[in-house]
Amino acid sequence: MWTHEESMETTATPAQVWALFADVPGWKQWNAGIERIAIHGPFAPGTTFDMQPPGSEPFTSTLLSVEENVGFTDETVVDGTRVVVHHRIAAVEPGRTRVSYSTEITGPAAAEFGPMVTGDFADVLQALKRRLEQGT
Repeated sequence: MWTHEESMETTATPAQVWALFADVPGWKQWNAGIERIAIHGPFAPGTTFDMQPPGSEPFTSTLLSVEENVGFTDETVVDGTRVVVHHRIAAVEPGRTRVSYSTEITGPAAAEFGPMVTGDFADVLQALKRRLEQGT
């Protein structure tokens, strides 16, 4: 198993973070690792979405769990390798919220997929923080 976690803290509320998470088509506005994205139903467990990183092949992910203002988990399976990403939101003190991305990868290409999947998480979280705190 390959695991990785990144987090950041923001002055945004959990509800403000959730609003950006639940707006799947809007992820492109703060995640440079997305060229195209489309969700096929409500932001709810069982719904799939297609995402294409710049210069890469598109892939399909499935929402495994969705809990308003708390987070969501998605799963992507490619050639027998399973990538699960937990996107968590937690109030840590008044006026501070922690957002974390925790990844578990299993299967034959776990070691190869790990750095590829999580390599931009720190940058994505910082872009999310800027979007939340500056509206850009």
